[in-house]
Amino acid sequence: MSELLSEFQYNTLLDYKRKKCIILEDLLQEVNKDMVFRFLGGLRIEEHKELTESQPILDFPIPKRVVIPLKQHTGAVLEPLVKKGDMVKIGDKIGDSKAFVSSPVHASISGKVTSIETHPIPTGEVVPSIIIESTEEDPIEEIVTENRRWEELKREEIISIVRESGIVGLGGAAFPTSVKLSPPEGTSIDTVILNGAECEPFLTCDHRLMLESPDEVIIGLQIIMKVVGAKQGIIGIEDNKKDAIEVLTNRAKNYRDIKVVSLPTRYPQGSEKHLIKSLLNREVPSGKLPLNVGVVVNNVQTAYSITNAVCKGVPLISRVITVSGDGIEKPSNLRVRIGTQFKDILEYVGLKKETKKVISGGPMTGFSQWTLEVPVIKGTSGIIALTKIEEEIYPCLRCAKCVDACPMGLLPLELGNLAEQKRFDDAQRLYALDCIECGSCAYICPSRRPLVHLIRFAKAEINKKRRR
Repeated sequence: MSELLSEFQYNTLLDYKRKKCIILEDLLQEVNKDMVFRFLGGLRIEEHKELTESQPILDFPIPKRVVIPLKQHTGAVLEPLVKKGDMVKIGDKIGDSKAFVSSPVHASISGKVTSIETHPIPTGEVVPSIIIESTEEDPIEEIVTENRRWEELKREEIISIVRESGIVGLGGAAFPTSVKLSPPEGTSIDTVILNGAECEPFLTCDHRLMLESPDEVIIGLQIIMKVVGAKQGIIGIEDNKKDAIEVLTNRAKNYRDIKVVSLPTRYPQGSEKHLIKSLLNREVPSGKLPLNVGVVVNNVQTAYSITNAVCKGVPLISRVITVSGDGIEKPSNLRVRIGTQFKDILEYVGLKKETKKVISGGPMTGFSQWTLEVPVIKGTSGIIALTKIEEEIYPCLRCAKCVDACPMGLLPLELGNLAEQKRFDDAQRLYALDCIECGSCAYICPSRRPLVHLIRFAKAEINKKRRR
């Protein structure tokens, strides 16, 4: 039963899913005149957003000590630009690389560099990091060095500012934004999509940011559109955030080339490829990127950070996160400095003694933590504490619920089996690399098999072999 499916069986299953999707999409188009397209698979999941969706963003107290990792983005590990004993000011660049796919880091507090050493980060890696201890109070407002009009800047100037400000995708992937804004020559981009879906359970930081800083979000969208030459901008927001849809729709009325679209609340609506399918009915081919179908996708918090960098000269030294879950005394949305320790944040909001698991990010795609001695990095969207977990795993029932749920049209049960058997070549032939690690398969599995972890393991081994 665990052997690789035949090509006939595989294609039969895919045909079944495609026909099912086409029927659902036709029904949706009949009732939805705004032409929001249905993507393959996906789930309705318990959201738990009521814990923090009405909580305004609060500024977390300036930390006494921060840990600034030299790898907190997709791409090259940075080289330190400071040494032990150096004094740094808030906003100083302290790490950089000459590699194209990289993003510098900055001091998030003013103080003394006490050491440069390896340190764990929320993804589970241990990476070189710069430790800074505070010597003075330093509000972020004090480092606003510019009052630039973005309309007067050239494309190359904006890309340089974004790069030097250390901006990366703040939805979780942390891909350097300057690279996204520099598509290969000859690539035509007609649409920029801002991701306001925030489909992960518990997380509401993007929701609150759209409510509290809508103008900065829209300015960031305009800046991105100018840089890539796009003629239209779309802000996609799930319909469980009606207040954010209303606020941004009112703001967007002033711009003919920008619109806000209400999306059905369905996980993983916030995935780049599924946003593109929902909003434009374009499918990104296997192994390709959104730019291959004329689209650039950015998170709303990334757009907000671009506005701060381009117009005010503020580098990415803080971000908004959600701290939530039934293990938290005071669920909150907090603006925290990069490098702030999880333990300090959890002490501030109150961590219940009965907490059994702490997750960095959302519960679907996040990483369970083995220590709280880890810093908030650029890709940290939330800290979730849970008191109830189900750990017992049972054998696969071959029920195929994971197949129905997979938004990429894959066969998670087979990919999981192949990963366990270390048959990585076979896993690659079943398109393991197309997995977006959304967690839908593990969520729906009645046997609680760790399918995402298994597929992630297979992908890592496949990529390791390809690099040799």
